[in-house]
Amino acid sequence: MKGIVTGQSIPNSLREKAVDLRRRMTPAEKKLWSRLRAGRLEGWHFRRQQIVGRYILDFYCHQATLAVEVDGPVHQSQTDYDKARDDFLRARGLSVLRFSNQDVDRHLEVVLATILEECRKLTGESV
Repeated sequence: MKGIVTGQSIPNSLREKAVDLRRRMTPAEKKLWSRLRAGRLEGWHFRRQQIVGRYILDFYCHQATLAVEVDGPVHQSQTDYDKARDDFLRARGLSVLRFSNQDVDRHLEVVLATILEECRKLTGESV
């Protein structure tokens, strides 16, 4: 993944936007981050607001090359953009999981189990 996630040249404007997004996380993102950060999901390391190309991912696990997105209502009106974004990421070898704010708010344990299962699957780790 060298050059895709690490070692990539990042414009200052995009870096500043990622920093701003870290400061202004949505309630659903904060809720999920509290369970992903610091290896709290069975030791899997996640980053928040990870830059990949021209996109900023909500959460990213480098070991599993997994992007996790938490979608608010705006995503209902930008399905073409989200598909192009997911296609861009997949073309670079990343997998993408998307959850709605409601999924995170109402079914956090299911969301976490799905993320954990995907991490294990992508790395060939037994369940």
